Amino acid sequence: MPAAGYRLHRLWLRSLRTIELSLPTLLDPLRLAASFPQALLMVGRYRPNVLFTTGGYLAIPLLAAAAALRVPSLLWEGNLVPGRSVRATARLASVIAVSFDETCRRLPGRCYVTGTPIRSFAGVERAAARARLGVDAELPSVLVFGGSQAVRRLNSAVLTALPELLPRASVIHVTGHSAYAECLRRREALPGELSGRYRPFAFLGDEIYDALAAADLLVGRAGSSTLAEAAAIGLPAVVVPYPHAGAHQDANARRLEQAGAALIVADADFDAAALISAVGLLDDAPRLEQMRAAARSFGRPGAAAAVAELVLASGEGGDLPSSEVIERASRAVA
Repeated sequence: MPAAGYRLHRLWLRSLRTIELSLPTLLDPLRLAASFPQALLMVGRYRPNVLFTTGGYLAIPLLAAAAALRVPSLLWEGNLVPGRSVRATARLASVIAVSFDETCRRLPGRCYVTGTPIRSFAGVERAAARARLGVDAELPSVLVFGGSQAVRRLNSAVLTALPELLPRASVIHVTGHSAYAECLRRREALPGELSGRYRPFAFLGDEIYDALAAADLLVGRAGSSTLAEAAAIGLPAVVVPYPHAGAHQDANARRLEQAGAALIVADADFDAAALISAVGLLDDAPRLEQMRAAARSFGRPGAAAAVAELVLASGEGGDLPSSEVIERASRAVA
């Protein structure tokens, strides 16, 4: 945030990432208690027109402060199964926005289905994206992207499967910083023609949109944003849900699978053989096209605009848009 030119104010509360017994864990209740008056002072000082939060443990004191000071608030939840903190604080929010229609049935209050806000793919063309990434224009392309959680299993599968994958497809591989050097060494050891078909990247910022546009198949985790991006661009996916964090990713993935846009491989079952089998989808053109169509029908490329419309309406204090208006906005191409 500071690098983008915005002031950032931190609560004393830390993000709750573990329940293992440790000194930071023991201090969490004290931090939470101390953050309530801190949040009251912060909201009272700035008197925002509206408070927007994506939930989580850090949102508890802020939503409570907004409710106490009668500041409208919008809580957005991206997972199909809402987390404990979201369920605990949903009644404090003025309005709720979610990615999946099933989620609204699990939460109290006025709820809208907006989808997951993503940046626009406008102007991202497949041929130009492939050229920028150095991907062979004549071959099908697979994007392997682990997201922010536990990419080691995916990296190991890719490196083992490369000799069988590369004769069939180009591989765009987001490795994470820790594995990047090893992936480069493995690329240099490949025969000349195959070496050019393997494109490892330690990290992709805005370039991830080129990678998604260039790919014919996504293999990766089942985070809300990853699935939303794949659906918005009509990209079939083989998803390997992260098995921890309350199994949120598994529920997200099941919904995309039910829509016909994805296949699921359990984390424990994902290895080189599973990856090679998944890439076999590239040889089934009719099924791949069906998955593309299902992904597009499931996607909500206008989710960011829909959420923004709710935020602005909440801040202006007038009537909120109807569910039909938000549905149309979320389905529109941004």
